[in-house]
Amino acid sequence: MSHPAPPPAATRREYVMRRLQEGPPIVLDGAMGSELLRRGISTHLPLWSAQALVDRPDVVGAIHEDHLSAGAEVITSNTFRTNPRTLENCGLGERQQELTALAVNLAREAIQRASAGERALVAGSMAPVEDCYRPDLVPPDADLEREHTQLAQSLAAAGSDLILVETMNTLREARAALKAASDTDLPVWVSFVVGEDLRLLSGEDLARAARTVVDEGARAVLVNCAAVPVVGQALKKLRASVDLPCGLYPNHGTVDPQDGWKSNALDPDWFREQVLGWFRDGARLVGGCCGTTLNHVRVIAEARAAMLRSESP
Repeated sequence: MSHPAPPPAATRREYVMRRLQEGPPIVLDGAMGSELLRRGISTHLPLWSAQALVDRPDVVGAIHEDHLSAGAEVITSNTFRTNPRTLENCGLGERQQELTALAVNLAREAIQRASAGERALVAGSMAPVEDCYRPDLVPPDADLEREHTQLAQSLAAAGSDLILVETMNTLREARAALKAASDTDLPVWVSFVVGEDLRLLSGEDLARAARTVVDEGARAVLVNCAAVPVVGQALKKLRASVDLPCGLYPNHGTVDPQDGWKSNALDPDWFREQVLGWFRDGARLVGGCCGTTLNHVRVIAEARAAMLRSESP
């Protein structure tokens, strides 16, 4: 069965910016790594979710398609761990461009299979080059510039609609990744990971970090991979700090030293109330991070629909 060609890249980029500013909030997708684990696919560290690009790319594509069916409008490419450093450490350095392109193509093909080409977008994921929760491991600036530039260029060449710089635990690395991503001329969203004190894991102030990346070209600012109550409070801080679309995508569970993550059970009614609260607080982008399931995405989409119905005259 043939599928219609995706809209031209320039048209998709225009749509990205228009949707950020107009219409209902955008539903992001949910976790990839923990969803792979639920389907029996290895997510052993350090490759984590990228191992599936080598072993079972068909399952990666199926998860993307399932997220679209659940209501997601942005599919994040499975490139969280296709950065040069991780792949070189696993003996796959020469496949960095190939695996990154594969990940973007799997997302694009899922969108076409789901006949969502007019509304769904591919966000190329750029993560910390070292451990998300270890700001002390962030390498020197020259290494950051070289490695983030390589991944950003691969994401752009593969056809990403935008670049999502995510789970940034220091402002220094966020700025380096943002610069590399912005040099591709794609729209860039930046997302920070924060602790219960609402500060970056480096101890830096979230409001200052947000203002800095906005000044340097970010088109949206988010928080991710923190617990539901934490991201809700962080959203309020973002909204008070920057005049730009803000969003969040929480985790749901605990870190696992072998597989990367273990999920908690979802209480849909409780989560729906949290999501509605985020929409009331002005969230423009809402999705799920580590440990979330397809049901989280469904609840987000249903909560948005309920909010729109309540606002209809």
